[in-house]
Order: sequence, then structure tokens, then C-alpha cells
Amino acid sequence: MTKDKHVIEALGKARVTIENGKITDVGEPEIKVCPIFQKVRGINELTPQAVKENIEFRIDTFGYCTKERELELEDQFVAVGLSEIISTNLANGCLDCLVGACDGIGTLLITEPEIADGVGGRVSALVSTSPIPELMEKVGMENVVNPDTAELDPIKGLKLAIERGFKNIAITLVPSPVIKEIRELDIPQDVNVYLFIAHTTGISRKDAEMLFKYSDVITACASKHIRDYAEEHECYYFGKVVPIVVASEMGRIFLDNRLKVVGKPLSTNVYPPEDVRYPEPLI
Repeated sequence: MTKDKHVIEALGKARVTIENGKITDVGEPEIKVCPIFQKVRGINELTPQAVKENIEFRIDTFGYCTKERELELEDQFVAVGLSEIISTNLANGCLDCLVGACDGIGTLLITEPEIADGVGGRVSALVSTSPIPELMEKVGMENVVNPDTAELDPIKGLKLAIERGFKNIAITLVPSPVIKEIRELDIPQDVNVYLFIAHTTGISRKDAEMLFKYSDVITACASKHIRDYAEEHECYYFGKVVPIVVASEMGRIFLDNRLKVVGKPLSTNVYPPEDVRYPEPLI
């Protein structure tokens, strides 16, 4: 029998292990203050205890990493995040498929905006997970890359999406060599692949340059190098505390589509942003 175990990197990039619906290990956060969680959840300092309490809140409220997990979301945690941008562009037809990742499911294909929000919103970076058949059945076993293991493999997910006939495919990723590998794949000429990158806290300058070369939309998180590169190259962005930065023309279109829906000003490349309180420290 497969062990029920899910490993995530949560607030401040603290590694958290959840087994059978209970938190069994919490690491030390790499940053101390996140203004977003401070504002929304009243967390003034990121400590292991604060991280534990926040993940317990998620388990209790929407079944995070359990068979009770809610997979659809209509009220977003934030107005403009990666999952919200993707869901808007699934709804308007600019995208027709998301290759995403979900606790208890692993890599999966998503075509419904509400599920894109439900899977990608309110969550942390997924390091590893184990199968929860009840969740897989909700999204359709045919949409799960590996129902037996719930493996995380975006390249297999992309290949499955192409086999199924999708043409405008988004993939959500964290910084890794897989990003470059995807761009080196032999993709059919009538297929477009767009990369949305999260969880950039602590990456190197070299990795930041790689993301801007190969990706379309990037969250700055608490990354010093993403902010530095974006300002040096006057990349378009939205948001001040944790900016969403675009690395391609299509990325800007995706972002602005979302901003129009929620009535926000369109993306800008005016630097430096004014009156900003950054996460502490930027790393």
C-alpha cells in the first residue's frame, strides 16, 4: 500500500511534510516577513510554528493534501496570481489546456478554469506527493499522468496534452533544468507552449537569466535576482510587493487579459516601483 505522504515548500520556502492529514515535519523558513501573508493572514513573522499553523488552516478549510481536498475555486486568494492568470486565459480561449500539479494527483491536465484556480490557488510548491484515488476520480483518471504513483513529470504531461490534441498549452513549473529541456523538445509547429514559473525565492542570478530566456510569466516571490533582472531589462510587470513579471509578448497578453477582468491597471515597465514593502530578506 502506498504511503500517504506529501512534501511541500511553503511560506518562506519552509519544507513541510504532511502524512495522513497531519503535519509531521516543518523546516526553517528562509525569509522572515512576507507582506502578503502579513496582510491577509496576520502573520508578522515566518517561523516554523507560524508555517505549521497556516498549513493546518489549509488542511482544515479545504482539505489540503487529503481526500477531502476542494478542487474548484471561485473566490481567489489573490486577484492576480499565476493560477488566476491561467484560469482567465482558459476561459477566454487563449489557452486550451494547463499541465499542472496537484497534491494527491501529481501531474495532470486541466481545461476548466475553476479547477485551474482550485488546484493552483492557495497552495505551496509541491515537492512530492502520493496517490489519492478520490481526487484523481474527480479530475478524471484520463487526465492524470500516472494514477499509480502520482508522479510529478511536466514533460510527460506536455506529451499527453499534445497527444490529446491541445494546441495552446500552459505549464506551471518551479525553477529547474526541466524548463530548458521543455524548450528543447521537438514540438509540433501548430502547438504553442507557455511556461508559468512560481517559487523563485533563493534562485541564483544564472537561474534568473534562464527563466527570462525560456519562460513567459514569472512570480518574483522573495527573489532578489528576479527583481534585479526585471528592472535592468525594464520587463513589464504587475504588483509591487510580489510582482508578476512577464518574459515574453504572450506573457504580457496573458497578464493584461487577467488585469482587464479584475479592473486593474495594465502591466507597466516603470521602475523603480514606488512605496513598496518587500519580503524580508530578498534572497
